[in-house]
Amino acid sequence: MKTFLKKCFFPGLDLHTRSRYRHLPKEFMSGPKITLDAGCGNGALSYAAFKKGNTVLGVSFSLTEIQKAKVFFSRFDTTRLSFDVMNLYHLDKLETGRFDQIICSETLEHIQNDRLIIEQFYRLLKPGGILHLCCPNAEHREHALGRTDDPEDGGHVRDGYTLESYKRLFEDSHFEIVKNFGIGTPAIVKMDKIVASIQNRFGNIFATPVFLFFVPFLKFLDKKINPSKAYSIYLTVVKRNPNIEP
Repeated sequence: MKTFLKKCFFPGLDLHTRSRYRHLPKEFMSGPKITLDAGCGNGALSYAAFKKGNTVLGVSFSLTEIQKAKVFFSRFDTTRLSFDVMNLYHLDKLETGRFDQIICSETLEHIQNDRLIIEQFYRLLKPGGILHLCCPNAEHREHALGRTDDPEDGGHVRDGYTLESYKRLFEDSHFEIVKNFGIGTPAIVKMDKIVASIQNRFGNIFATPVFLFFVPFLKFLDKKINPSKAYSIYLTVVKRNPNIEP
């Protein structure tokens, strides 16, 4: 019954997840590409890449997330959509130049040594490969709590990123930022807070009717990228050849 309900409400009641599921896959490569979803969460973006013809490996340090994803997506071709437990600090276990693209959504803000992870992403990508990076907007009032180097305990170690801090993150790498946009409108932030508050106090049974009331408005309210006060900032980043001038 739980699996049936998850299928009905996929990718979940979190409206920010739905926003990313709507916008980010438009940027993904299509066809027989090899994709890593680094910090795959519930597997929504892994599945989005799979639907575009990719062979996808979704990884997370959370055993619970991976077990749930394996069960939920078991009806699909597991040779093309697979999930594994892996801490991103252990990406060195994966072979160099394996992936055409890497998805990293709402994950890097949880990791202290973000530069090390970026270096590993570069190593893992094929020449010309693409990194799809999405993190909280550090200047959004929901995120701007003054976190800069918090303990790495599963929560945010930093508030997030701005376009300027993203650029600093990549300035010593051979990555090139070729596209950026903001996603997550103020209206969606307000609606998600209402749904999340009801979930936390009364559970999904009471939150679901409120969520269903909001659903018809979501497509209209989340239609455009780069809203004022975007909740998250997305980048398309390309691995360039260090021997060739950009």
